[in-house]
Amino acid sequence: MPTPSLSLRSPETPGNRRVGLVLGGGGLKGFAHIGVLRALEERGIVPHVYAGTSIGALIAAAHIGGAAVDELATRAEALRKRDLFRINHMGMLLERMRSPSIYLEEPLRALVAGAVPDVTFSELPKRLLVNTVDLDRGARVVWGLPGLEGVSVRDAIYASCALPGFFPPGRVAERMCIDGGVVDNLPVSVAANFADLLIAVDVGSSDQSRADAASSGFAGTYMRAATMMMHALQQFPLQHWHGPPMVLIRPRVDDANWLSFTDTAANIAEGYRSASRALERFESYWDQPNCVFPRRRVQIDVIRERCTGCGTCVSLAPSIMGLDASGKAFARTHIVEWSPAEGGFVHECPTAAITATNIDRRSTSVDVHTIHDPTPSGGGSGGEAADDEESSAA
Repeated sequence: MPTPSLSLRSPETPGNRRVGLVLGGGGLKGFAHIGVLRALEERGIVPHVYAGTSIGALIAAAHIGGAAVDELATRAEALRKRDLFRINHMGMLLERMRSPSIYLEEPLRALVAGAVPDVTFSELPKRLLVNTVDLDRGARVVWGLPGLEGVSVRDAIYASCALPGFFPPGRVAERMCIDGGVVDNLPVSVAANFADLLIAVDVGSSDQSRADAASSGFAGTYMRAATMMMHALQQFPLQHWHGPPMVLIRPRVDDANWLSFTDTAANIAEGYRSASRALERFESYWDQPNCVFPRRRVQIDVIRERCTGCGTCVSLAPSIMGLDASGKAFARTHIVEWSPAEGGFVHECPTAAITATNIDRRSTSVDVHTIHDPTPSGGGSGGEAADDEESSAA
C-alpha cells in the first residue's frame, strides 16, 4: 500500500466533544474492527484519538495513515496463512527451547510495512496510542503518549502484534517489547485521558462459551488460555469504570478462530452489526461519566433443579445473588440493568443453573459471555446484555 502524505497533528480545540476509539487485540478475530469502522463512518462519528493493542493497533494505524475502510476489508479478505505464519524451522532446529519464536519475524514485519506509513507518531494526523509491554522491565509502554512520540509507528505496531512465543519481540527505540495484551488488551484507561467519550471494541474475550480447545493442539490451548487471561484482566476496570462514558462493543466472534483465515468476511460483518446495535442511542451517552453503555434490562432466573448450592454466584455477585434457607441460589433483584461489562457470574455457574434474559429485546437469552458482575458502578446499576440470539447460560 503506498504511503499516504501526512500532515502534522492539528491542535486540540477546546469545547469540542472528543471521541476516543479503542480497538483491542484478538488475533484474526480483530478484523471485526473493520466493520466497526464502517459503522462509525456511516454515522459520521470521527474519533479524535485512536488506541489499540495488537491487531487493533495495526488497523487503527492503517486507518489513520490513510487506508479507507473498503481498502482495509479488501486487504484483510485477501490475506492468507502463508502471508503471515511461516514456521521458524531453523531456529527451532538449532536453538530448540532458546528459539525466540515459532514463526518468523519477516512476514509480520512485511504485513505491517504494507499497511502502516513509515513515520513517527508525531507525524500522524491524529493521536495514536499503541499498547506494548517492555519485556526486560516487565512494564507497559504506550507509544504515542507525550514524550513517546518520536519513534517509528511501524516498530511499535510490530511489537504490539508480537504475541509471545509466536513472533520474536520487537525493538522500539531502546526497548524490547511484546504484545500489550499481556497486561491490558483493551487500553481504555489510557485513552480516557484524551476523550470525552470512549468507544471500546473487545474481540479478545467476547465468547467465553465452552470450547474444545485441546483438540486444536498447542495453538488452540494457548489461545484459549490467552482469552481467559485477557477476560479476567479486563473485567475489573470495566466493571468499576471511572472515566468518560464508554460504549463497549463485543462482537460475537468465535474464540476458536484466533488464527483462522476463513472467517474474515463474517468477522467484518459481525463487527458492523454489533457496532450498529451498540450505537443506536449514541447521542444520549454524552455527559454520563462512569457509565458503560448500552444498557439493557435483564431478568435473572435460577433453575433450582440444577443448583447445587455451591455459592459461586454469591461469592462473585453478593449484591445480586443469595442462598435461601434450603441452600439454593436466588436472585435478590429479579430485574437488573446491565452493560456488556456485567453479568459474568452467570457464565461462572458450574451447573448452568442461572439464566439471564434481555427483556428489552424480548430475546430468549442474553449473551452472558459479554457481561460481568452487576455491582453498580458510577452512574448506575448496570446495563446491557447484548444479543437477540439464544445462548447458553454457562
